[in-house]
Amino acid sequence: MTKPEKTLMISPIQHGTVIDHITPGEGLTVISILGITRGTDVTVTVACNVESSRGGRKDMVKIANRELVKEEVDKIALVAPDATISIIRDYQVVDKKLVEVPQEISGVITCPNPNCITNTKEPVPTKFAAHSRGFRCRYCDTVISREKDIGNYI
Repeated sequence: MTKPEKTLMISPIQHGTVIDHITPGEGLTVISILGITRGTDVTVTVACNVESSRGGRKDMVKIANRELVKEEVDKIALVAPDATISIIRDYQVVDKKLVEVPQEISGVITCPNPNCITNTKEPVPTKFAAHSRGFRCRYCDTVISREKDIGNYI
């Protein structure tokens, strides 16, 4: 049996951002992080659980006519630490970089501990530090697992 020819499964975008090598199953979480909702007029392409040239599987998101800001990229790094961000202009990649998981992040992750000071009436923003298993709350030491939980608290 002959191997089928390679075909382009997702059409290219003229201008925008491609988020590639997203952890399988996290593509829709990335869409949520970016605030893209059901009623959007933004053109978005999501590919889930596709073969990766790096081996294994990946998700991918293409967003037309939008370039991400650093805060958005930092949030994506929390759920997809191996992702790459490519900026596309006139169908060409003009900038490509790996995401970097921040060592500390404030005001992005919600602490799951109901007794944490950040979940009281006090106006205290959350602060989490990178930890070997995920992220640790600076106030109550609760650890949020990178693999299982982080997407639920962003």
